[in-house]
Amino acid sequence: MNSRYLYKDKPLFGLDIGFSSIKVMQTKPEGKNAIVAGYGVNRFDPKIIKDGVIVDIPAMAKSAHELFDKFVIGEISTRRVAMSIPAMHTFTRTIKLPKLTNKELEDAVRMEAEQYIPVPVDDLYMDYSITSTTETEIELLAVAVPKKIVDSYVALAKVLGLELVALEATIASSSRLFVHTELSDVPTVIIDYGSVSSDITIFDHGIIVTGTAGGGGDNFTDLISEALDISKSEAQVIKAKYGLSYSKKQKEITTALKPTLEQILKEIRRMIRYYEERYGDDRKIVQIVTLGGGSNMPGLSDYMTNALRLPVRMSNPWDKHVMFKNIQPPGGVESSMYITAAGLSLTKPKDLF
Repeated sequence: MNSRYLYKDKPLFGLDIGFSSIKVMQTKPEGKNAIVAGYGVNRFDPKIIKDGVIVDIPAMAKSAHELFDKFVIGEISTRRVAMSIPAMHTFTRTIKLPKLTNKELEDAVRMEAEQYIPVPVDDLYMDYSITSTTETEIELLAVAVPKKIVDSYVALAKVLGLELVALEATIASSSRLFVHTELSDVPTVIIDYGSVSSDITIFDHGIIVTGTAGGGGDNFTDLISEALDISKSEAQVIKAKYGLSYSKKQKEITTALKPTLEQILKEIRRMIRYYEERYGDDRKIVQIVTLGGGSNMPGLSDYMTNALRLPVRMSNPWDKHVMFKNIQPPGGVESSMYITAAGLSLTKPKDLF
């Protein structure tokens, strides 16, 4: 038993595989905050992944080896890894049940999964965590992932010689990072803008409900490129410099991005409505916090604030909560791509067992 306690204290690092890039980050605790020990990113061909499954393990392993050998700033000093699966390929649901035994609880979660997940339960890995209890009721957060996706991540870790100690949805990683920021103790919508989709979470002392909407940072770039008839590299510059804020092309850019932004807004409204119907007027959403690469686009927070009539702010965990003390930090825009890897790196070893 003593060896188990010692084992818990070993460090780990976060590894995040996105649409076309693989990111890593290792942190070490310093009081309530964390210091970045090492981080890095490398690109890969998006065809390596199909429907969430890593279909070309050797190619992904090659990209990871190149990252560790050439592109890590600082140091990744452990082989213990926490990895993330894009939320768009997971199924997450809050369930309320009467008080049950552990075995009855497992059976009840399985029955619920059969009702709301369009995948046979035998093809899924499922897990749950209890979020609250009363004298008569249990509320839990259930997560299910197709086995073929998880198995491909496990196979990659094995090829890389890594010890996979945690595997979770990107939403969970982003939420863990959010907890380290200011004003994280009020009902909040968290939007994590990825490359091609946006993960949306309602967080109230824990994850309450999650969703995913099509559209992310790369989509914004592509839409600007098409609307203005310019190259993607030029569109990237315009997106980063002007975005939805005032410019000569503001009207054209807003018109081009509006259909995608409306999809995201529709999903946010649906989730807010679900939350407020479930928990009543006493627990209203107070704020919206944005993370990820797409959140850097100028004018986006103002656009969302006007549409939702709620204050929208971009979270910046790097100044006070996750700090680059002794190593060179990534550029301002680039830092947002490490949100998930940072959240993974904050996984507490003692919580794994």
